[in-house]
Amino acid sequence: MKKINRVRKQNEFQSLIHTGKKVVNHSFVLYYVPKKEEQSRVGITLPKKIGHAVDRNLYKRQVRMMCQELIDFSSASLDIIIILRFGYLEHDYRTNKNNLEKLLIKAKM
Repeated sequence: MKKINRVRKQNEFQSLIHTGKKVVNHSFVLYYVPKKEEQSRVGITLPKKIGHAVDRNLYKRQVRMMCQELIDFSSASLDIIIILRFGYLEHDYRTNKNNLEKLLIKAKM
């Protein structure tokens, strides 16, 4: 995922979370708002209680790959914040990818 397709600043995360709509499943919480930039952006976050830093970085890399495979950033119309939940650890990559895809469909990505 390219840097222009990422939400990186804390104030952007907070504004998207507070103004966006929310959809939830066992593995993810997804906040979304109509895009403000030319291309859609995705921000990924997770609580510190989920593993050590190495594990959290692994999970974020996995979710970035899922987003890269599922989202066409040039034609998508939303900015998204994805928050991982503890249920993410209970499933394998394929199941988590399907869960994320279902949430993106609900958000009408």
